[in-house]
Amino acid sequence: MKTYQDDKIFLSTRVQLVELSQDNKRLLLAPTFQGRVFTSSASGDSGYSFGWINYKLLESGKLLPHCNNFGGEDRYWLGPEGGQYAIFFKPGSKPTFDFEDWQAPSLIDTDAWAITEQHKSSVSFTKSTILTNYSNTKFNCKLDRRVSILSTKQIADSLGVDINPTVEVVGFTSENKLTNIGKNTWNKKDGGLSIWILGQFIPSDQNHVIIPFRESKVDKINDIYFGKIDADRLEKRNNVYYFKCDGYKRGKIGIPPQMTYPIVFSLDEENNVLTIVKFSFDSEAKDYINSLWAYQEHPYQGDVINSYNDGPLEDGSIMGPFYEIENSSKALFLKPDESYTHVSNTIHLRADLDDLKKIMDALLQQFI
Repeated sequence: MKTYQDDKIFLSTRVQLVELSQDNKRLLLAPTFQGRVFTSSASGDSGYSFGWINYKLLESGKLLPHCNNFGGEDRYWLGPEGGQYAIFFKPGSKPTFDFEDWQAPSLIDTDAWAITEQHKSSVSFTKSTILTNYSNTKFNCKLDRRVSILSTKQIADSLGVDINPTVEVVGFTSENKLTNIGKNTWNKKDGGLSIWILGQFIPSDQNHVIIPFRESKVDKINDIYFGKIDADRLEKRNNVYYFKCDGYKRGKIGIPPQMTYPIVFSLDEENNVLTIVKFSFDSEAKDYINSLWAYQEHPYQGDVINSYNDGPLEDGSIMGPFYEIENSSKALFLKPDESYTHVSNTIHLRADLDDLKKIMDALLQQFI
């Protein structure tokens, strides 16, 4: 088992680190890379390290073209990724939206963010830039981010369940703010932005991402991002999807707003880990960014929740393996000086499997 201390030693020689703590809970963040949460522990330095980290890339000391997937269990990204309003494709890129033209903005890839405030259990970051989308619309924007470690009581109150003292638990909240600091109002015709929180975690042979959902007569799960998901990898039981995330086969799913409950689980029965991601959600909002790599007829009919399972590419190479839990804000069309904040909470519990299943079942009963 890799420990939190192992990861802290590895990261400390390669990136600037901020450590948050409360009781036996620990959190490692990197201002070097946008104030992302790299990993966490529920039981001090010797505890299980919950975040996936790309050791090979960090150890190389090199930066890759297109995107640098350093890992981490909570990082602030922006959408849309693809389409005519994409910020990952420059004006003049081919309309086929090919990988050779795809480029993650340095703002959310390699840029360091400044620390604006730091305490024992919280830290704040900021960064300003001008982004240009595929349609040549410019966004003069400021990004602010505050990450706070949560107490066991805060976690229990947030979930609405009792947590037995024998359960190891750690959780944190990230408050992610986007401000239009330009002179023009962002609009549908020229494109908007969304706040996109992406977490990467460690897969296992017995790991599933579990998503409760609302029934919809109009919308359905998006399960064709990288080809149709095999039936043995995506199962529907009552109003819950079970998505196998073992790091063996690439696949991605998305949940549209009409089907969304703002909570996602993953249960790793091999390592006895229950992960819960809860986030702010505007149930009245209709417009969500569509990040498909194509010219889109409906650019604001995107997903709120996404989950990705990594696996080998056609040439046999692999980025991870890892799996992802992602959540996004509504599409943002901000006026000058207007701001919007999207909040995401990540909670890890480690205990006997029976105890974890009881907690998860109690939580699922709130939605099904």
